[in-house]
Amino acid sequence: MPSLEATYAGLKLKSPVVVASSGASEKVEQIKLAEAAGAGAIVMKSLFEKEVCRIAPTPRFAILRHNMKQHQTFTLYSYEQASVWGPERYAQEVERARREIGIPVIPSINCFSDAGWAGYSKMMEQAGAPAIELNISCPHGSITFSGGQVVDNLLHAVDAVRSAVKVPLVVKLSPQLTTPMQVVKEIEKRQISGVVVFNRLTGLDIDIEAERPIMHGAYAGHGGPWAISYPLRWISEMSPQTSLEISASGGVASADDVVKYLLAGATSVQVCTAIYLCGYNVIGTLNTGLSQWMAAKGYERLADFRGKVSGTSILNADQVNRKHHQVASVDEASCSGCGTCAAVCIHFAAEMHNKKARITTHCDGCGLCVHLCPKQAIAMVDM
Repeated sequence: MPSLEATYAGLKLKSPVVVASSGASEKVEQIKLAEAAGAGAIVMKSLFEKEVCRIAPTPRFAILRHNMKQHQTFTLYSYEQASVWGPERYAQEVERARREIGIPVIPSINCFSDAGWAGYSKMMEQAGAPAIELNISCPHGSITFSGGQVVDNLLHAVDAVRSAVKVPLVVKLSPQLTTPMQVVKEIEKRQISGVVVFNRLTGLDIDIEAERPIMHGAYAGHGGPWAISYPLRWISEMSPQTSLEISASGGVASADDVVKYLLAGATSVQVCTAIYLCGYNVIGTLNTGLSQWMAAKGYERLADFRGKVSGTSILNADQVNRKHHQVASVDEASCSGCGTCAAVCIHFAAEMHNKKARITTHCDGCGLCVHLCPKQAIAMVDM
């Protein structure tokens, strides 16, 4: 069987699948379930210096369903708050995890003051934390969204913690930074072990009957399978340009998504939404799927393919082949005559003839009809 051994903040993991900081990782009892399911490491639910963030409203979760005929997707809309504990009680749970859990359990802290960053990190180090994740990007309240010179404030916080403790540090970044690559390069100068790319986006949903924001009445984080493309884009650019370990986060719904993140150059992959919607056993499903994919490809270690789809392997705008060399073609035997292709073709290339679809010479080769045909009766063929 292939080896799934990975690293996070320089720590050795038996699997690259890491439970992201969330309500699923707040207490040792929950962490034990994740460990039994096969997680490589756990990032604990964040400890906040801002005390109001330790109190969560009810309800705080919604699943927003987006339906466009047969095309359906969803968003997990979340106003989950920080750990209910203060620093002393949180440190006790860190120390308990060190005694009772066999995989790395990493505290996550979110502060606003220099004293908070330094003090909280020291407490976690003294409690036996093997590393610390700096949550500077929580969509519900962090220095990333506090205004002012965001990057300067971010790096100032990193410096405050780095000068206070010796344990490995990981910085969790927001997808709403203007220049993520430049931020990573600045972080790399500061003896930091890794970055998490990315935290959730901050968003809004509106009750159109009540004419107000849903649930608690404020902004919230949102994620789901749709969110994977943006982190993939940045990880594929960052991984060849930094020595930092990159922990991917956002949109993991299947083992295929874990594979994609590793191909882009991530060293570990964080999971949250999938656990909330499917339970802790989804961790084992991800590990099994990853192992099976590696075996089918002949890979023995993650390093055999990590970063294979990154950097110069991704074409730039000048390298993309723009020659129109393919067009759509209908297999009449499979065509049901539903007319979907004719209804959506903006090039007027798909038309109905004797209750069957056919593609005319107007076809531009865009390929959209291939994905919309409910019978998979359309394929792209060479001109």
